[in-house]
Amino acid sequence: MTKNAIDDPADDAAAVINEARLWRSNGWTARVIKNEEDEGWAVEMIKDGEVEPALVGPWTMGRDKKNPKPLDVSAFQTLIKTASEVLRRHEHQLHAQLHRKLTLNRAEGQIIVSLDIVPDEDDPYATLSAEDATGCLLARVRVGPNFKLGTASAEAWVADEFRQPEQGQ
Repeated sequence: MTKNAIDDPADDAAAVINEARLWRSNGWTARVIKNEEDEGWAVEMIKDGEVEPALVGPWTMGRDKKNPKPLDVSAFQTLIKTASEVLRRHEHQLHAQLHRKLTLNRAEGQIIVSLDIVPDEDDPYATLSAEDATGCLLARVRVGPNFKLGTASAEAWVADEFRQPEQGQ
């Protein structure tokens, strides 16, 4: 039994395919599929090496109002741009959830407090750190991944001379 490159994009990422319902090029695969939620069609965009689609959206019906409109180069390029933007937004959102930073204005100068969460499956944790305005590290401690960084918790940590915060914070 031979493997079909269409079934597993990672097997032959370099293969270019330009068919009515399947295009593969530039690290992406577009596949027109039956829309399970209604009578129409959908298109899914899968980045090479990924299992889940980065984008699934409605696809236009053809002139016969039964079959999907064929993929073309213009539509494929637009789909790549849209799917890439979706991935970029997702990465930015994930980064914002895992890395927080705030600045405290104190009499002795600015202190930048950062919380970096490591979402390890077995042992998730976070690192709480403080730097002065020149980037010199003042303190770094390991805290729970659920530590809430806010102005009040940062001020309390600095006022406590950067001692290990209690787990409840």
